[in-house]
Parts: sequence; structure tokens; C-alpha cells
Amino acid sequence: MESQIIANQGLTNNPSKNKKKLMRHQDLTTLQPQGEYFAAVDMGSNSFHLVVVHVVNGNVQIVSKVKQKVQLAAGLNAQNMLSEESMQRGWNCLYTFADRLKDIPAQNIKIVATATLRLANNAQQFVVQAEQILEHKINVISGLEEAEEIYRGVAFTSATKGNTLVIDIGGASTEVILGRDTVPIHLHSFDMGCVTFTERYFAHGEISAKAFTQAIDSAKKILQPHLASFKCFDFDLCLGASGTPQAIVEILQGQGNKDAIRLSYLDELRRQCTAYNHLDELEITGLAESRQAIFPSGLAILIALFESLDIDSMNLAGGALREGLIYGMLEDQPLDDRRNQTITRCVKQFHIQPLQAQQVTHTALGLYQQFCEQSNICSLDSRTLLYTAAMLHEIGLHIGYKNQQVHAQYILMHHELAGFTKLQKECIAAIIGNHKGDVNLVCSDGFPASLSKDILAMIRILRLATILHIKRNHAPSLLHDANIRLAIQDDSWTIQIDQMWLNNNKLVQAELANEAWLQHKAKWHLTIESIEIAAV
Repeated sequence: MESQIIANQGLTNNPSKNKKKLMRHQDLTTLQPQGEYFAAVDMGSNSFHLVVVHVVNGNVQIVSKVKQKVQLAAGLNAQNMLSEESMQRGWNCLYTFADRLKDIPAQNIKIVATATLRLANNAQQFVVQAEQILEHKINVISGLEEAEEIYRGVAFTSATKGNTLVIDIGGASTEVILGRDTVPIHLHSFDMGCVTFTERYFAHGEISAKAFTQAIDSAKKILQPHLASFKCFDFDLCLGASGTPQAIVEILQGQGNKDAIRLSYLDELRRQCTAYNHLDELEITGLAESRQAIFPSGLAILIALFESLDIDSMNLAGGALREGLIYGMLEDQPLDDRRNQTITRCVKQFHIQPLQAQQVTHTALGLYQQFCEQSNICSLDSRTLLYTAAMLHEIGLHIGYKNQQVHAQYILMHHELAGFTKLQKECIAAIIGNHKGDVNLVCSDGFPASLSKDILAMIRILRLATILHIKRNHAPSLLHDANIRLAIQDDSWTIQIDQMWLNNNKLVQAELANEAWLQHKAKWHLTIESIEIAAV
């Protein structure tokens, strides 16, 4: 028996060696975690949220998210009194939150309540009991404070650029914020939400075209007094935070559409909703069951916002109120450049070779610059997408060499990329997922037409850049050393390379020939042309 135990533990009959091995095992079990944990609780009118993050050297990693549908706002009566039943739903939820919070330092916890507890005349009754459950103070924040925190959460997770319009449709209030970079410029909290509008315009679950029209008209009347102060600013980007925009993006993707949210899509969803008579019957591809009861009201509010503020398109933000609370506690952390920090973290986390990534990126951006000089579809945002894809193109090697591009696409689709919107993350995943091997000809389907064309160009560029650096040697100025030039004419590309350099890099030459065949299979045309330097 003793010999079997020794064998199972990988030990020998030598006591001295066994002691060293046991000490090594003990060392592994006594490693102390680095960094700190922070938590934020958002007691919203529709759902209560808990988010826990782990912060190490300025890197913020979400380790836990809990969401419970409480629908506190549904318990408000005409006298703005919360029912005992709705308060009990909230308290029951907070008991589960309290269990998670007890191991986190009190100074690292922030708990806020929003619109419903601003409105309820008996809010204090709920708050007193809630504070006893959580053993922590609850701050019932004003609408403006909520808007500020939402914008902070969006700015730190979505890398806003220039003037940005942010919209968050909650259960009992809707926050609209106009900001520049990380600073809110103008903001307002409107007394309308998907829960309160459901009670008012879709009572008893009944759906009708008339109810939609009434809800949209009511939202427009609420917005009207404040429109001028928002419309005097031009905005470069519109981002939607939280439930309703997220639900719409999921529906669009479920229906094969990767485009941003547009008014035409909202009108089509309105038509799909009014095809049913009752909320219980509502069946829209991509709509989560948990959003079904409040989706038409949120959709009506969003339509009113699009029409009133002349919004052309909206993308989904990476965070909202709870992320704002977290980053508010981390103001001393070096979090200014969210995208670079995300890329750096991924390079370390997935053991990407930094030098190889940097060289491929340098070459890819150089080829892209040549492409842009011959094309009118380039943009600064596309350059950022290519930069990120090139830096992370070997992320799939973390799983294995074979089908690494498939592994990479899966990792990126399921990995948190702070600083990038959902649409941007999908673009990066599509580019990396086709950086080698056969090209997936439908990889850009569902994206906006202009973006789809740019994605295909970036795929071709990244494929060339990775082949040019396939030897993984030190070649920081490859484009110059090999005198590489890219010529574009529609889908026909020609890459010119110095003949002497090709003669000294037979592997690259063979891989480029194979790449020409793979691109031919994708109905593209690639010509490899060797040139004499003297002829240039």
C-alpha cells in the first residue's frame, strides 16, 4: 500500500528527493494571488447587476458578472409606492450578492440605486433593509450622476473618439450623454424606461400599432424640451449601452446582419412586433426570452431617439453604469489607452511572440498604406483594426498550430477586448480567422458594404505580411530591404519584390506561389513579380 501511494504521488524511495518534491508541491499551493478585487452593484429599475473585477498592474479583468431580473419599477403604483412583493424580489436578489461581496474589502465596493428608488416615496424602507443585507451603504444617485457614470463606463470600455453620443435605456429612465473622448459635455436623464413604458402603453401584454405610435409620440414629447441643447453638437459616433441596444444587436446577428443599428432596422423590428397581439406570443429570431416582455417599449423609445436626434447609426458599447462605477474607483490606475493595454495584455496572456507580432504589424501597415494610396475605402478606424489583427494574429497558437486561425477566431469572439465595440471585435476576428489557409468567402457577409470590402482587403494584406515574415528572423524594415511594392486594380493585385531577395528567401518565394493559388480559389488574382533593383 505504501509503495502504491508513493507511486501515485510521483515519489521515490529516496527520502531526500521526496522532501524536495513535496516542498515544490507545497509552494504551488501557497502562492498568494496578486492584485486587488473590486465590485460594483447596480440596482436598476429592471435588473440588479453585480460585477467583480481583478486588477493587477492597471489591467482590469472581469472575473464575475451576476444579473437578476427584479423589475423593481413594475412594483410602483400610481402614488409612487413600491409594493411589498417587488421589494421582496429585490431583497432576495441582494442576499445572493451579499454572499459574493463578503470577501472583498469594503473600500473596494460601490453600490448604487437608480431611477425607481429615486421615484419611490417609500424608497427608504427598501434601502434600510437592503443595507442590512449587504452590510454596506447604498447610494441612491441622481439622474445626472447616473449619466456621468454611464459615460465613464462607455468611454473606458469602448474607446470613444471625438464627439460621442451615448444612450442608455433603463427600466425607468433613459440617459442621453454627449461627450468628447472621456469627458461628458452635455447630459440628461429622461423619465422614461422600458419597464414603465410597458406598464403604460403595453398594459396586460397587449401589442398593437396604436400602442407603438402612442409610446413613440410620448417619448418624443419627453425629449422635445432638451433636443436643441443636444443637436447643437455634431457627434462622430453613437453608442448604445445596456439592454435594448444589446437585444437589437443580438436580433440583427441572429437574422444574419452584422451592420450597426439603423432606423430602417428598427422600423422592421416594429413591424415584426406588431405582427403579434400579445407579448407572450412574441417570437423574433435572436430575441432572448428574458427581454421579450419589455422589448417593444424599449424599441419604441429607441425609435423616438433616432428620429428626434437624427441618428444615422448606433454601435453597441462595451460597458455602462457598473463599469463606470468600477473605473471611478480606479482613477489612479494607468488606464488611458484602453486599446493598447488590451493588446499588450493579450500578447502576454496568450504567449504571442512580441517581436514577430511587431514585425508582421509593421509590414502589414506599410502594405496597407500602399493600398490606401490606390484606393478610396481606407479609414483611420480600419487601420486600427488591421493593427490589432496583425498584433494578435498568432493568438490561436495558444491552442495549437494546426487550424490556428480557427482557434484564433474562436478566442477573439469569446474574449473580452476592452476598448473595442462588438462590431470592431467581430471585424478583427474575421481578419485573423482568414490570415492563412483557405479563405472563407462569406466571412464578411452581414457587415456594412463599405466595411465588408475593407475587411477583405485587410485579410489579403495580413496574409501577405505573415508569409513575408514566415522565417521568423529579425527583419524590421522588410518592405525597404526587399523593395516590396503593391499594385492594386480592383481584385487583381501585384506584389513586386527584389529578385535577389527572393533568391535568398526560397521558402517565402514558395509560400507566395502557394498564396497566389489560394487567392485564385477565392476568385481573387495575385501576381508575384520579381524585379531588379536597378530597374526601379
